[in-house]
Amino acid sequence: MRVLIAGGGTGGHVIPALAIARELKARHNAEVLFVGTARGMENRLVPQAGFGLMRVKVGALKNVSLITRMRTLFDLPRAVVDARKIIKVFNPDVVVGVGGYASGPAMAAAIMMHIPTLAFEPNYVPGFANKIVGHRVSAAAVHFEQTEKYFRNAQVVGVPVRAEFFNVPALDGNHPPTLLIFGGSQGARAINQAMVAAAPAVLGQIPRLQIIHQTGEREYNDVAAAYKQAGVKAEVSAFIDDMPAAFARADLLLCRSGASTVAEATAAGKPAIFVPFPQAADDHQRRNAEAIVQGGAAILVPQAELTPERLMEVITQLFANPTRLKQMAERARALSHHDAAGRVARMVAELSGRSGDRRDRERSEVN
Repeated sequence: MRVLIAGGGTGGHVIPALAIARELKARHNAEVLFVGTARGMENRLVPQAGFGLMRVKVGALKNVSLITRMRTLFDLPRAVVDARKIIKVFNPDVVVGVGGYASGPAMAAAIMMHIPTLAFEPNYVPGFANKIVGHRVSAAAVHFEQTEKYFRNAQVVGVPVRAEFFNVPALDGNHPPTLLIFGGSQGARAINQAMVAAAPAVLGQIPRLQIIHQTGEREYNDVAAAYKQAGVKAEVSAFIDDMPAAFARADLLLCRSGASTVAEATAAGKPAIFVPFPQAADDHQRRNAEAIVQGGAAILVPQAELTPERLMEVITQLFANPTRLKQMAERARALSHHDAAGRVARMVAELSGRSGDRRDRERSEVN
């Protein structure tokens, strides 16, 4: 089986795509090729993972200047032609679009060539590329039930996350209350600044509180210095290598609400205060957060309302009510999706007409 995976740009697109690719290779011995652009994270992560990568030239259409939009519209027909050439040479059984700049041209080319297509959409509101092709794809794998309406033949599968997040144990009461703050690999300045300003008042209410704060490289020195100046002891780092281990120590998360972060929080069963990134395309981070809030597992604080006073109020109220935190943790677990990558791989195999799982076949041969 040959599978072309198109899209990328950010880690939110590339990391789940790689998880799907690994499952396709492990379960179905698939040959996988990626299509991306010259600017996205796929240029580093895909070759590191041992997969081939081809590129098309296309830019953004959402939340960009008029000049960039016009340039993208000019490049788009050529990108579709280039994607068509890649498809002709690689001859995939299925084309999977994971969102991002390259996804649209490749999926459009595959649809025109009558090749089975699968859209993977981790956000509550689909990105531009997936929204355009949604009702023309063969099938779709989505994270939220409410997202199914944008696609043909959609199934709720979740977002692939590392197994370590599902293995995070529930905390007992024999540890200091712990708050984990992070904003993705680059950090989040608004969250960093609000937390540093709120910390003295928070610790005044919760003296035993342990603060674990991942700041991003650019903000590390300023945040560490600000905590020190305020007399606040905090475990500050630019980047956390072992995030499941950090989750395991935390009673509560303070973070953005990208699709991968939301999936990791629910997999680990962690209550969260979500501060959506307000410039996210189609405000999808807010919609992601709202879905988890409706499930009773999180609190949403819009960035426009993220004052030190508001943050202190939310944090102290949650830690003052351990029963509520425990209930939120249980509801978070209930919202998680196991084996998301495996379920996507099975959908791809079904579209290709090769639904047999190599692992299942190997077990049958042994027995």
